[in-house]
Amino acid sequence: MPEGPSIVILCNDAARFAGRTILRADGNAKIDMQRLPGQRVSSIRSFGKQTLLELPGFAIRVHLLMFGSYRIDERKDTVPRLSLGFDNGELNFYSCSVRLLEGELDELYDWRSDVMSDQWDPALARARLRKMPDTLACDALLDQNLFAGVGNIMKNEVLYRIRVHPLSTIGALPPRKLGELVRQARVYAFEFLEWKRAFVLRKHWLVHNRSRCPRHDIPLTRAYLGTTNRRSFFCECCQKLYRD
Repeated sequence: MPEGPSIVILCNDAARFAGRTILRADGNAKIDMQRLPGQRVSSIRSFGKQTLLELPGFAIRVHLLMFGSYRIDERKDTVPRLSLGFDNGELNFYSCSVRLLEGELDELYDWRSDVMSDQWDPALARARLRKMPDTLACDALLDQNLFAGVGNIMKNEVLYRIRVHPLSTIGALPPRKLGELVRQARVYAFEFLEWKRAFVLRKHWLVHNRSRCPRHDIPLTRAYLGTTNRRSFFCECCQKLYRD
């Protein structure tokens, strides 16, 4: 599943369509395609793992889900979920969720919870975390209401960085560790973005999809954990389990 930084790259790649008028819209998405031609794209924005094409009074929301992809000025062999034609090219989305959202984006989204946003508010994230003391650390980082844009790679890497076991409960974390969790979610997101742009992201993984702990050279534990049941990679030696 593409994480927040990858969606920022998508928006940057598609930025040349901002300010342009949709000339053609087709695909197999279950939306009102006839509503789109003639509409001017005022902006292309990201929120967490969502791509948002802002139109007058409404927006197109695209979520790439687990295996979605996009192409600019080229097509795959399969039918696109949504294909938009402009006077300067075309934008195609595949294997994704497409919805139309009514209203203004600034009224629909709280940008303070997006780890990639200029409006990101770490104090708000800490306050919200304190209200969910029984939540597991591995679930908290994947909660898009808290950390919009954080995905499974970032979850595993952040918890390893701060030496916290994924089954630790938020309420049991010392204040310093809670602060580290919030801070590193943001820090790692922008490092992820830099590495992704340079095509070296995988080289920087310490534990995600790895077999041995780089600190102790012992086997990492792999398990599907939490209510999200996402795959975790962690070290039983250097990632401390905090539980009440």
